[in-house]
Amino acid sequence: MRVAVLASGVGTILESLVDHGVVPALVVADRPALALERARDAGLVSTLVDRRSYGWRDSFDREAFSDAVADVLEAAKVELVVLAGFMTILAGSMLARFPARVVNTHPSLLPSFPGHDAVAQALSAGVRVSGTTVHVVVEQVDAGPILEQEPVRVRRGDSIETLHERIKHAERELYPRVVRAIVRAGVGGDRWWEDARVQRAIDEEVRPWRER
Repeated sequence: MRVAVLASGVGTILESLVDHGVVPALVVADRPALALERARDAGLVSTLVDRRSYGWRDSFDREAFSDAVADVLEAAKVELVVLAGFMTILAGSMLARFPARVVNTHPSLLPSFPGHDAVAQALSAGVRVSGTTVHVVVEQVDAGPILEQEPVRVRRGDSIETLHERIKHAERELYPRVVRAIVRAGVGGDRWWEDARVQRAIDEEVRPWRER
């Protein structure tokens, strides 16, 4: 299966994916980012679709940017799109061209605490457990089908930074295992995440790590 990784930052999730045997056919960044350097150092094909070329703030043309990203992915014959710290929300037109073929991770146990300030929301709510969620991307933010989750206990005295760091550690372990399982099982059908083969593959990838 041909996988693309979309990134905006330093590329730690990209590095974790590669370390777990997920070798993307293409890495796309939306800004000049260290992730592109990591991709080049790893011998991966990479490209920049610079969001600054599509306007700024209120004038940002999300549709045009998203279409440009989709064009690059289609040209590379990508079958699964993995968002890895990708900071630009993609338009529905792009998701329509890759229906149920885009996955992401979120620093909470969805459906609790969607949005960009999930860790702060969890601390404000006083929950004892937060975590990370791997999910299918739909047009509504953080509302897609859940593929897998990993709980992270909230410690007394946690700050946003300390809790988020432990969540990111869990994310770097869970996410590549789920993606590896998807690649192994395939994404046939509109609701492929309900396929017993996919669910079994995810369990086989994740369970040994949890049982260590």
